[in-house]
Amino acid sequence: MTNLRSSSPAPALGESDAQALDALDPAALERRLLCQADAAWQLAREVHPALPRPRIWFDLRGRSAGQAHYQRGGLRFNRTLLQENRQAFIDEIVPHEMAHWLVFHLEEGRQARPHGHEWKTVMRNLYGLAPVVTHRFDVALASPAPYLYRCRCETVHRFTGRRHSQVLKGSRYRCRHCRAPLRFAHRETPE
Repeated sequence: MTNLRSSSPAPALGESDAQALDALDPAALERRLLCQADAAWQLAREVHPALPRPRIWFDLRGRSAGQAHYQRGGLRFNRTLLQENRQAFIDEIVPHEMAHWLVFHLEEGRQARPHGHEWKTVMRNLYGLAPVVTHRFDVALASPAPYLYRCRCETVHRFTGRRHSQVLKGSRYRCRHCRAPLRFAHRETPE
């Protein structure tokens, strides 16, 4: 990959003001994310002027914070995780996904590994960020797992609605520690 500037000592898009982000209502926060995505896209166009502008959706659910969705032509973000992790989301997740978008549209991008050398180079040299692959956000609200299962060693195993549904359809799961089958105990109710 050529034409990427050398590593920046600070994030190329700057650092968001945490207090200002905390004061935003949900609609304003989403508008702020759209502005950050536009700034990340403009910066990426310095490397690849023909880079198409990605569409943005806030329809991602579960444990993932963001996703570059090439078939739909844009980036998807998790609204719940955005609300709970405002500064990290704006400063890290948006450039992370835009780096995927850029790499995919490079000449050899379709053969590149998702978090491979090309993506890491974009993260470091274009956005001035450490190429961190996964976030460490609390996903309890974004991906609730209220179905509790137990095994022989009495370890509590939390299942999402999707996994619990698979059990109801006949799937079987075992504890990784004691190897005993997991048995449904009860469902937690929200407080």
